[in-house]
Formats: sequence, structure tokens, C-alpha cells
Amino acid sequence: MFDLDASETKFAIQVVRQACRLVKLIQAEMVTPALTKEDRSPVTVADFASQALVGKLIEEAFPTDSLVGEEDSTALRQPGERHTLEQVTHFISPLAPQADPEQVCAWIDRGGAEPARRFWTLDPIDGTKGFLRGDQYAVALSLIVEGRVQLGVLGCPNLVDGYQPELSGPGSLGVAVRGSGAWIGSLEDGTELQARLHVSGQRDPSQARLLRSFESGHTNVSQIDQFAEALGVQAEAVRMDSQAKYLVLAAGRGEMYLRLLSLRQPDYKEKIWDQAAGSLLVEEAGGSVSDLHGKPLDFAAGRQLLNNRGLLASNAHLHPAALQALRTIEA
Repeated sequence: MFDLDASETKFAIQVVRQACRLVKLIQAEMVTPALTKEDRSPVTVADFASQALVGKLIEEAFPTDSLVGEEDSTALRQPGERHTLEQVTHFISPLAPQADPEQVCAWIDRGGAEPARRFWTLDPIDGTKGFLRGDQYAVALSLIVEGRVQLGVLGCPNLVDGYQPELSGPGSLGVAVRGSGAWIGSLEDGTELQARLHVSGQRDPSQARLLRSFESGHTNVSQIDQFAEALGVQAEAVRMDSQAKYLVLAAGRGEMYLRLLSLRQPDYKEKIWDQAAGSLLVEEAGGSVSDLHGKPLDFAAGRQLLNNRGLLASNAHLHPAALQALRTIEA
């Protein structure tokens, strides 16, 4: 059984802190006022660099563990992407003097593994549009053993105390260990975890603060409005990009987060790296996480949650009412 002193937990905390520093550096150097809306190069470089770093560190610390990550190096190896690969290598080099383009691609491609009995899963940057706007994004790393998330670490560089947006602060680190609770700390090296996380005690559906994205992406915005109406929600929503919403929910600063299926992608299946770390944070803080039918998330089915449909996370008190509201709007 893992705990806060387990080698895997200490490793994951260190890795997420390092990855967050790396992507913040890339953001500071590449996201400028001159950046055009169509230019995604900063987040592309940061995504690949973050995964390369984590792949390298897992290879060194746990060489027999596989990594299931979001990226692979296929695009980077194309002739037209040589400059991007050179940029990724440039940012990785201070942390890995042996880095060259081929080695960087190899570290990235460690993330191409299929789930095994024990494996890590990584979202190198969750919330790419938030990253480009200089707003909320997250680095999410989890350890899954026999189909269950045992350890989840979420780094949110632009949150303080797990819920307060602050772009120049020390950032927030959410850590959850199955059976040992969820904890909050800062992204600064050498600091201890500060306090245990607890979900809100709110039991009145009308006062449920929904955690909603700025981007419509993979969810159904109009149906979320219908859901809020069916639940009788009167409280103002909390809008935020990325898995940072999970941390805010675990910190008791919101009551509910859901991902309904976009009309553009009715058969969409959630990726495991988008949900693993955040879902464990909420559960270990006393909340509930399920799919839209109330089924537990099945992390044993592959790189996607193939046996689940959408997502509902809550403070547990409001979960039954939320499921009933979902049945009403889908009837």
C-alpha cells in the first residue's frame, strides 16, 4: 500500500514540480503579446518537453514501469517539424545534458505504451488554450495498479491554495494517495504538503457551484445549462480550464464538475490521463466520481475509458441529485 512517504509518492511530487517549472519557463519565453491566435507552437513545445522530461525520469527511477502518455514523436520526426524538435531539445538540455533530438523522441515515445498491471499515465499539459492565454492549465501524473488509480499528483502553476487564481504565485500541488487522503502544497521545491483537502459540505442543489470550462471542446454547453436548470442551481458557476477544476472541487470551492458529450462527438471516450489524477484527488477528499450513469471509472479498459460515458464529479452529498437531473435531461 502506498502512503505519503512511499518512494513513488515522493518521486511523483518531484517530477510534477520539475515539469511545471519547465512548462512555465517555456510559457514565459514563447507566449508573447505578438503571438497570433493560430500559433500553437508554445504549447506544442511545452507538451513535448514535459512528456520527454517525465519519460526520462520514469526510465531512470522505475525502468520496468510503462508510461501511458498523450503525445508521441511521430509529428516531431517530420522534416517540417525540425525546428520544433530543436526547440524541445533546447528546453530539455539544461535538465538532461545528454539530450539530443533522437534521445528526446525516445523519451517522448515511452508514453506510447499500453496499460499494464502497473503503469504511469501523464497529461503533460492539460488545458492548452488556458496555457496559451496565460490562464489555468495543469500537469497531471498518476500511478495505476491493477486498474485502479493508486496515486495522483496534479500541478497547477497558476492556482494558489488549490483554488485561487494567481499568475505570479507559487502554484498549487494536489497529491492524493488511495486510502491516505488528498493534500495540498505548493510547487516550490523543499516545501511540505500544507493541509488535507476536504470537499464542500453543501447539500442544497440550488447552491451547487458548477465548475465549467471556458472552452466547449468535448462537452455539451447547452445541455449543461439544462442540467443546471433541472437541478435548480442558482449559485454562480466557477469557470476554469483544465483538471485544475478537480483540485478546486477537492478543496471545497465548488460542488460539481461534469463532462457531457458534445453533439459534434457523440461517441467520444475520455482519455485516462485526463481523469486519473483529478478523480483520485476528489475521491480522497471525500467526493464522488462516476460516469454519467453512475458507473465507477474503469481505468483497466485501455488508453481510453471505453466502458464509461462522460463524467460526473461531485462533493458526494449532491451526487444522487445530479444523477437524477442527468436522467431527466436525457429522457
